[in-house]
Amino acid sequence: MCVHVSARLAVNADVIHLVSLYREMEEEQIVRKPIWALTDGLDHRFDMSLFRAIEEEDSFVLAGEIDGATVGFIWATIEPMLDRAQGAMIGRIRLIYTEPEARGVGVGHTMLTEMMDLLRARGIHQFDAPVGPGQRAAKNFFESHRFAARSIIMYSADKVAEDDT
Repeated sequence: MCVHVSARLAVNADVIHLVSLYREMEEEQIVRKPIWALTDGLDHRFDMSLFRAIEEEDSFVLAGEIDGATVGFIWATIEPMLDRAQGAMIGRIRLIYTEPEARGVGVGHTMLTEMMDLLRARGIHQFDAPVGPGQRAAKNFFESHRFAARSIIMYSADKVAEDDT
């Protein structure tokens, strides 16, 4: 069976479906690391966060589709590097998600390729993408697109005794 995989710029009418996909992503991520929802995901009012991501000038959201049905999304931003980079900007892949049933057919590849092309058209030639610990499939995915690890964020939290709450 031949499927048609594509990616397109998301529009405000996509937000309801993107929120649903985001909730799936968050559930998947917090199983691995509960702190993810507090540090790496979207803040409350996921719909408003996604509306802003779609509408802001240096922010881009693509919807990944199979035969016209949205099964994933990618969000990237353009951000300044340090002053010593002399005005250089970097493209940050903030979030990327494909429904589990739709993985392995090229949706993620298509979304990432299209996003990087979109950012390159705006003069961006350096890219970052977060990958959490233990996410071997995500690491392999980005490495297959010529990404390499350059940073690991370490995290610690003091445990609060139940008596203190």
